[in-house]
Formats: sequence, structure tokens, C-alpha cells
Amino acid sequence: MSHQAGTGSSDPFLPTDVTLEENDYRDTSKEPLDADRGHQAPLASFAGSRYWYELNYLSNITPQDTDLNQGAWKNLEDAERDAVSYRNTLFVVTGPLYEKPMPKMPGADETHLVPSAYYKIVYDKAGNGAAFYMEQSTPRGTNYCSKAVQITELQSKLKYKLPMFKPSTAILKRLGCNP
Repeated sequence: MSHQAGTGSSDPFLPTDVTLEENDYRDTSKEPLDADRGHQAPLASFAGSRYWYELNYLSNITPQDTDLNQGAWKNLEDAERDAVSYRNTLFVVTGPLYEKPMPKMPGADETHLVPSAYYKIVYDKAGNGAAFYMEQSTPRGTNYCSKAVQITELQSKLKYKLPMFKPSTAILKRLGCNP
């Protein structure tokens, strides 16, 4: 079976009345949002997976400021891919944060919120991790390493409990940061 899924396919596992559709992203690349369709789980990290097409479901995409999406966020994703190899696995937990009001998507006809920030935790199988926090307004040239935060600081921003991760300078170094 072949799957044809472009950026912005509906997620067949979610009812259409609880998710945004492709038309809702109309004009998000213009002011005031100036946003791309930002993947939470990046497509490039799943090259070769038979489930790659699921990454283009809109349930994996949020409006992400163009400078963030093409700058520090992309560079961190690239660093994650560069840091793994056979038997040298890393895992990632990522998500949006809604800490302050953001402009609405101008083409959306559903009720929605635009994230004001995003986070990532990169960790190994022993539970050693590094956390990153990036606001939508992060300038394109920002070094993602400067966005590393303590895992306890990140946890304080979330309304749900994360698994326990041990802060690790070794993970930061694997990601190209000099802690």
C-alpha cells in the first residue's frame, strides 16, 4: 500500500471537529504570525520508516514562527540526528507550551490556540537528559545550545508530570553544546 501524504494531511485517528485542517493554515506565513507548519516529530528523523507519512498529519504540526522553525529548532533537530548511531540511541520528548496569548491563525475556522513556546528533552536509555526551551520569538541566528534549561525549570512550566530525567552534560556534549 502506498501512502500519499503532503504536509498537512488530516489525521484519520482524530475526529475532524477536534483538529485543524489544511485550509486553517491559510495565510499563517503572513504577519502577524509569520509561521511555518512546524513538525513536532521531524520528518527527516524518520526517513526509511514505513510510517513516515504519519508525520505530516496535522496532529503533528503547529504554527511555528519561521525564524524559530528554520533556525534554532531546525539546528537542534539536526544535532539530534548527528548525535545518534547504531546502538547509540537518543530519545526525544517534545511539545508546545501556551504561556501567553498569541495571534490566531487568520484562516482557521475552528477554535484554537497558537503555542507561545516549545520544549524538547533529549535523553538516553539510562535516563540522562538535556532540556531545551524556545519561545516563538527566538531569533533565527540563536544557537540552540543557549536555549538549554534545567529539567526542573522546564517541569515547572508544564501542567503534567514528565518522567524523571537526570541532567547530563554528556548529552549536551553529544548535541554539540559546550556546557
